[in-house]
This record gives sequence, structure tokens and C-alpha cells, in this order.
Amino acid sequence: MLVVTPTVQLTCKLALNSFASVSVNGLSHITSALENVQQTGLLTLANHISTLDDPMAWGVLPTKYFLRSHTARWTLGASDIMFTNPLFSTFFRSGQVLETVRGNGIYQPSVDAAIEKLNRGNWVHLFCEGKVNQPDTYLQENGLTRLPRFKWGVGRVLTEVSKLPPIIPIWLSGFERLMPEGRPFPYKYLPRPGQHLSVTFGEPLDLRELEALRASDATPEQLRIRITSIVHDAVEALGHSVSGPLLTRTP
Repeated sequence: MLVVTPTVQLTCKLALNSFASVSVNGLSHITSALENVQQTGLLTLANHISTLDDPMAWGVLPTKYFLRSHTARWTLGASDIMFTNPLFSTFFRSGQVLETVRGNGIYQPSVDAAIEKLNRGNWVHLFCEGKVNQPDTYLQENGLTRLPRFKWGVGRVLTEVSKLPPIIPIWLSGFERLMPEGRPFPYKYLPRPGQHLSVTFGEPLDLRELEALRASDATPEQLRIRITSIVHDAVEALGHSVSGPLLTRTP
């Protein structure tokens, strides 16, 4: 981690400054949380629109956060994409990615580890859709574009963590144009330069509703469902505030 994470993040910062333009909003929300992360932990949640969302989006952070082990994010990564050979496995583990097996449900080591990391005062980031969903595939209901549903892993994390951490929603725009899905080899591995990107950090969620739910007599399954719905709606609402009801406006 001492080499991989800073190197990757500094490369992403250089790349963002070299071949894309980036709008950053609400940066103070996450930097304030990172200054206190060892005492509180931190959970961030974002829409997932390209294979470059992580780590590219973190290139907007001030450099000092790349160089501190306690302010480097942990995240979950798909076993069938990131851990397909010994070289990839070593690289991604060194980059603080927790191997996650799709289809193995919410009771698996990576989710256990995410809970442990939060309990120990680390930053954990989740793409709760569980896969890349580009905006042109989103469904519409009554003139409102809906963010795809979240997997229940986040509900388990927030049900079982010892104390709720600050939770910051994030909305990403433009990354789907930087790295579109569905292109043939070798173009699918090549970013498209000249794109305008946007990273918006929302205000930390008001935790009172989640705390009340955790203190209720709801079953674990009921808690997971309700908590997942709350955080999904927070990320979706941030998206609508940034990109409009159809999630198409470029900030």
C-alpha cells in the first residue's frame, strides 16, 4: 500500500490534469471527514458509470491524502475482474481492494473486512450497484430517471458496524464518456481524452433515521432492506440535484 496507492493516485491526478477537465463540488465535505477518520471512520457511496471511476475520481483530492495510510480508501473489487491472476491479485490487494465474489451474497470475507475497517477508523468506499451501469441504461419512472438498485451489502455493513460512521454520497458525471462500455479491443482499454468530468461530494447524511432503525426491533433482513433504500435514495437525490431529473445535464 505504501507504494501502490500513492503512485496510482498521483498518476490519476496527473491524468485528470492532462487529458480531461474536471469540476469538483463539495470537496470540503470529504476533506473534513478525512481529517477525523481515525476517530469516526468514513463510508462513501457513489454511482458507478465506468471502469475508471475508481481510482480516477480520487485524483481530485489534495495530494496529502494519498500519502497518509489512514486517509487512503478501501474498496470492494470483483474477483472475476481484478483477481484473475497472481500479478493482478497482488497489485489490487496492495491498492487496498477487498476481493469480492459476485453471487456469494452479503456474508463473505470482503464484507466482513469492510465492517472491520470502519470499526478501526478507516475510509471505505462502496459502489453499491455492484457493477458498471452507464446512464443511458437507467430506467425512467414518471419523468424521473432512477439510479439502479443497490445491493444489500451496504445494508449489512451499516447494520453491523459498531458505530455509524459519517456517510457521504458522491455523484460522478462524464466518466462514462471517458471510458465507454461496449467498445471492441483494444479501444475498450483506452480513455477518450477531452472529456468534461464532474465529481460532487454531498453533505454527510443525517444519521438519526439510521440510528433509530438500528435501535428498533426490526429483523436484520428488515434493517438491511430499509438502510439500503435510504442510502440509495441519498445518492440518487444528489444525482438529481447535480444533473437534473433525467440525470443528463452536464455540470
